Amino acid sequence: MPEPVLIEGGDLGCARLLVLLRARVAELAVGTVVHLSTSDPIAPIDLPVWCRMTGHEYLGTVAGTEVPTYAVRVVAAPTATDPANPWRRAAPQD
Repeated sequence: MPEPVLIEGGDLGCARLLVLLRARVAELAVGTVVHLSTSDPIAPIDLPVWCRMTGHEYLGTVAGTEVPTYAVRVVAAPTATDPANPWRRAAPQD
């Protein structure tokens, strides 16, 4: 199994974290696991919600890390999010 891809979010707020995560998962192969590290206290709430909205699989917290780290698995056909607001679904295309 390949090593997880690490995204270091530092102290970014969740909106910026989601922009970063969305951009990175768009480049990754289906099934890739991403470990997102962040000190943002809202991340354990927002990341599972974002995953449910987009279809990516939230795997939970990663044990044994200095900075809180969360695991997400990339799916084949995620639901698109609004380009300016990654916490909202994209408007349907006509």
